[in-house]
Amino acid sequence: MLTDYLPVLIQIGLAVFFAVAILGFSHLMGQRARTNSLKDSAYECGMLPEGRAGARFSVKFYLVAMLFIIFDIEVVFLIPWVLVYRDFLSQNLPILFPVLFFILVLVVGLIYELKKGVLEWDK
Repeated sequence: MLTDYLPVLIQIGLAVFFAVAILGFSHLMGQRARTNSLKDSAYECGMLPEGRAGARFSVKFYLVAMLFIIFDIEVVFLIPWVLVYRDFLSQNLPILFPVLFFILVLVVGLIYELKKGVLEWDK
């Protein structure tokens, strides 16, 4: 009975060991360690900082980044359809119209974004 659970117990033991080891090493060598004077400096590379610490980005940058992620995720939904297209055809299941509808929704969203001027950086 115990031999059935032995691999699971070993995995749990290893996970706990690695978690404690990583946290302990981080505490010993981290920024709060009193003996580590290199971590107390502003930059580990030894260069003095110039200018502001945090540069500000335009809101348009974040908006375009979010739109890219949304369209990228939507394209990921198209990949399984491409891979199972033959299986759907062999089972006489219509797949073309749902895919075209999905692409139509994507195109309508892109046209809406273009008309709103979301992708124009000059403004």
